[in-house]
Amino acid sequence: MISVKRFAQSEAALFKATQDFVQSFAEVTDPIIFISGKAKSVQAKIAWTILGSTLFQGISYTDVMKLMGALYNAFPEEKLWTLPVPKEEDILAVADQILQGTSWSLREHLPGIFWSVGSFVRHHQKDGRDLPQWATERTAEEIWRDLGEVYFMGKGKPRPKAAATIYRLISPAPLGLGLTIQNSPKMPPIPLSMGVRRYLSILGPGKYEKFSELTPDEKNKMAQDVFHELSSKTPNVAAHGLQFFLESGTKEFICRDHYKVCSKCPLYEYCKYAIQK
Repeated sequence: MISVKRFAQSEAALFKATQDFVQSFAEVTDPIIFISGKAKSVQAKIAWTILGSTLFQGISYTDVMKLMGALYNAFPEEKLWTLPVPKEEDILAVADQILQGTSWSLREHLPGIFWSVGSFVRHHQKDGRDLPQWATERTAEEIWRDLGEVYFMGKGKPRPKAAATIYRLISPAPLGLGLTIQNSPKMPPIPLSMGVRRYLSILGPGKYEKFSELTPDEKNKMAQDVFHELSSKTPNVAAHGLQFFLESGTKEFICRDHYKVCSKCPLYEYCKYAIQK
């Protein structure tokens, strides 16, 4: 398997274009933070970030934003965790109004996930404590462990949704909430979005391999190496930017909407999906 450093050297122009692409999305708000950031209290911001990170599976970028926005409007702020909990049919009605018949693997589990996040918040705000204290007093590994309490967050490793939650909690705006947690000897690997996978297999070092046939560990190592090579001090910024690569938006790819015309995209001459204008 070709090393990322060798790839960056042998395809220097493409790699520089990728860095420019990533940087152009550095100020675009993360889809989950776009909604959770609307909350008034830090506690609510954290709770809604946990919910959104758990739900962001098998659903498009635009649909998860619409769904999260609708849920927040229907059950704002502390209604995510205060009792009595919303009824199952009320939660599903919100989702069905947004999805309009679109298949989503987590639809039937949505009420359970919603209630589970509420239970998580109540559990960690006992004895006068709250979620901000829970987060800031823990290391990334401890947060990762605690998030296993949430339904559909995952139990085993690598638990990418838990890792995504952590990066959303600690990354500065617009990628996250900018919380300070306890120093961690080891951070979890940055999760691979579909945009990252597309980039690695179409333009990145994965094009020299059969990316789809690589093992999960090989894919993960390649991705982490690319993130660090693109942005050594802020690899999460690289991962954030690459999630928009050929990601479907409302009508067009999000990257195409972002640049207005493909010819303005740094990756224009390398992308076979670019519209020639």
